[in-house]
Amino acid sequence: MPDPRHVRAADPALMWFRRLAYLALVLACCAIPLALLWRALGAGGWTVAEALIWVLAAAVSPWIATLGGSAIVGFAVLMAGRDPLRVVWPDARFDPDATLTLRTALLVCIRNEDTEAVLARVGPLLAALDARGVGDRFALFVLSDTQDRDLAATEAEAVEAFRAGLAHPQRLHYRRRESNEGFKAGNVMEFVQNRSAGFEAMITLDADSVMTAECVLRLARLMQQNPTVALIQTLIVAQPTAAVFPRLFQFGMRHGMRAYAAGIAWWQGPDGPYWGHNAIIRIAPFRDHAELPVLPNGARILSHDQVEAALLRGAGWEVRLDPLEQGSYEANPPSLLEFMRRDVRWMAGNLQYFALLRLPVFSWMGRIQLVLAILLFLWSPIVAAMAVAALVNALDADPRAVVDAGSGVAATILFALLFFAPKLLGALEVALKPAARAAWGGGGRFAAGVAVEFVFYLLLVPISALNQTVEMAAMALGRRVGWAPQRREDRRVPVGVALRALWWHTLAGVALLVGFALAGWTAFLWALPLLAGAVLAAPYCVLTADPALGVRLVRAGIGAIPEEHDPASPFPKLLSPQARAA
Repeated sequence: MPDPRHVRAADPALMWFRRLAYLALVLACCAIPLALLWRALGAGGWTVAEALIWVLAAAVSPWIATLGGSAIVGFAVLMAGRDPLRVVWPDARFDPDATLTLRTALLVCIRNEDTEAVLARVGPLLAALDARGVGDRFALFVLSDTQDRDLAATEAEAVEAFRAGLAHPQRLHYRRRESNEGFKAGNVMEFVQNRSAGFEAMITLDADSVMTAECVLRLARLMQQNPTVALIQTLIVAQPTAAVFPRLFQFGMRHGMRAYAAGIAWWQGPDGPYWGHNAIIRIAPFRDHAELPVLPNGARILSHDQVEAALLRGAGWEVRLDPLEQGSYEANPPSLLEFMRRDVRWMAGNLQYFALLRLPVFSWMGRIQLVLAILLFLWSPIVAAMAVAALVNALDADPRAVVDAGSGVAATILFALLFFAPKLLGALEVALKPAARAAWGGGGRFAAGVAVEFVFYLLLVPISALNQTVEMAAMALGRRVGWAPQRREDRRVPVGVALRALWWHTLAGVALLVGFALAGWTAFLWALPLLAGAVLAAPYCVLTADPALGVRLVRAGIGAIPEEHDPASPFPKLLSPQARAA
């Protein structure tokens, strides 16, 4: 295996130019709203609360600015009228007709899953690869961490039943670990170290992953033709669903991630992200360099993906993001409660990165990736503290506590525009392209979906931020978070269940909103859109898990993604023609 540092790699001058240009954009996105906030808070002099608000805003604004800056860059990339891959990765070699010689293992990691459903998602991929005459370049490995013996027996039976229906059963391999040390990352590394002989690359799949043959073959050819690359991450989009919460969540993420992913691929270049699945990885460098370190307290790393990417880049290998929508899918949590459970698991894993930042094995860009992953959750307690400080200042009778309303509202709007920039610019990109509008069901339906999803997400943000803040405090006091199996099935959330889980979110929202109301109408109206979601947390949870509402959204075409309008979609129709007409 050649040392990647001695093989053709990304143009360093080009990457320095891009990163300096991006840094200038981010600094501008920070400076303007912070200057407006300084003017607003200092209008009558400075109180302790006002100083704290500005310091906290200065701490969180770089992360918010990276969202806006990446979205602005990505929007320009997508509107340029060129192949986005060629724009973000100009020296990539890619011949879609080249003979495929790379042998690739397809890894499906499962733990207490409905194995029959998992394999049913992979079956069409295997059949399509066989139909294209390249099935012998791939093999499927089902890597199980299931600990319950009854579930394990059912799992093994499902694997054998699936094997019996394959044209080439010898290409299916199943292994269950007795010990799930290292969680999913340990499962994959055990395969790499002990079972990967004869394979040059692997594609990692989650239990809910779906990938088309076209996508897999594109990844394999890109990996084969670019020897300096150790990992290529696809842009992952969500599968069609009639469940309200994931339907609306994924609608906004779908067009938002298009702009954001193109932006980060442009400025991160060979130091790109890894999101843990639906990516192709070169086995040799992963085996040699990506084994996860043990944390100083002896604990295992929960969120493995970004650490593995940073380890590969620190060893001189490239990590790339292909920003095209190309047949790479996942499923989202079916309800608010499952979303928050997953969120806490991810947060616990990302906060572990604090202990890794000083390790000498990372490049400076690798450390930036880890810091961005930390800020994905750390912004919540910062913003929560800003809200409390704003309330204290609003209730303060000191003349210095006066705030210039015009500048304050302008700063708030600018911060909000930066925060929502991926969604807003992603929607604008679709709206400006006739073919894209048609793929999303037409301009009218798309605009309605954008409006409904914006309200949905505006209400979700304070619930999520409060939950992350309190859970982070609990972890700081010693609470440990494990990596429990996910619940993927759609189901209604009873009112009682929602109230028991979300009563304190509602109480916190009501208390803050009442406090701002006591301070006056200006303060109340400023806080209302920021806190309404917390006040409405329980009914929001119940409503977004209501199957009847989901059916109505599907019939109206609200929140529909392009696969729902595409006859060639790999997914079945969400509703029968009779149900749609009923």
